[in-house]
Amino acid sequence: MTGVIVERPEAGVPGPGQAAELEPRLAEHRRELTGYCYRMLGSSFDAEDAVQDTMVRAWRSLDRLEGAGALRSWLYRIATNVCLDQLDGRKRRALPVDLSAEPYAPVESSLDGVLPDGAWVEPALDRQLMPVGGDPAELAVQKESVRLAFVAALQHLPPRQRAVLILRDVLRWKADEVATLLETSVAAVNSALQRARATLATRHGEDAPAPQVADEHAELLERYLDAFARYDIDELVQLLHEDAVMDMPPYAMWLRSAADIGAWMLGPGHGCRGSHVVPLSLNGNPGFAQWRPSGPGGSFEPWAIHALEVVDGKVVRQTAFLDTRLFELFGLPRHPTPER
Repeated sequence: MTGVIVERPEAGVPGPGQAAELEPRLAEHRRELTGYCYRMLGSSFDAEDAVQDTMVRAWRSLDRLEGAGALRSWLYRIATNVCLDQLDGRKRRALPVDLSAEPYAPVESSLDGVLPDGAWVEPALDRQLMPVGGDPAELAVQKESVRLAFVAALQHLPPRQRAVLILRDVLRWKADEVATLLETSVAAVNSALQRARATLATRHGEDAPAPQVADEHAELLERYLDAFARYDIDELVQLLHEDAVMDMPPYAMWLRSAADIGAWMLGPGHGCRGSHVVPLSLNGNPGFAQWRPSGPGGSFEPWAIHALEVVDGKVVRQTAFLDTRLFELFGLPRHPTPER
């Protein structure tokens, strides 16, 4: 990284010529900044807000940027400050299953409890976070770093440790570059990284899923969505691990076993029969959007974004996020018109 990086949001707006030159360069960094902020905050909505705030601050202070090669590192400094401000005093987000008081809910009482708003890690679309193209090995690292379990594990880290680990281990920044960004020493960065890695090893390392082949994901997802759309629960259960887990924020429910999940879908979840579903790539894993029937005439309404986790060719976890705001964030229609 070259140049001196100075963030001064109060600075004046750049002139038309400079704006025309730098505006597309700012836009080029939006996706990677969104991925960074998402890992930091554990929320797609908060990440979008943080990136927007970053761009506004950057736009207001473009005339203070010194050194043509400093733009990317300067944007990361602003984004880091925005994220640290957002995280100040905030409770950490977690996986829905970790927020429930009971070990798992009986099917008949699964919808009794509700989680506090903003308590859980939210899903994110791969295409909003991940680089396009590039080395397959590096892409695999990027996918692992946005899995829901990994993002939840990151939330256990103090915010500055979180930033250090993401910048060093995920984005491959050098220690001196991170030290410059955080205005600290290389020794402090290395110490923070060591502590962050130790924490993650206890929170995530042993449970990290084995890498899966994209073609295997695609085939499994096609079969899963076909069974879901037909509401063939027997077929659906065959695609689950015997001890598969299902959770559904904002409800505090979580089910553990393919048998209980099947029973739930035929019981409390029976309203999902006849749904329209569309495949998605979420958090480095397969997923899908679901619209439930909303009345006569074949109309549908947004219902849930489902994130799946796959190990050894079967689904080990299904999280249904009932926040319908995700449909707009992900660019999905509110009222689809499925082909007949």
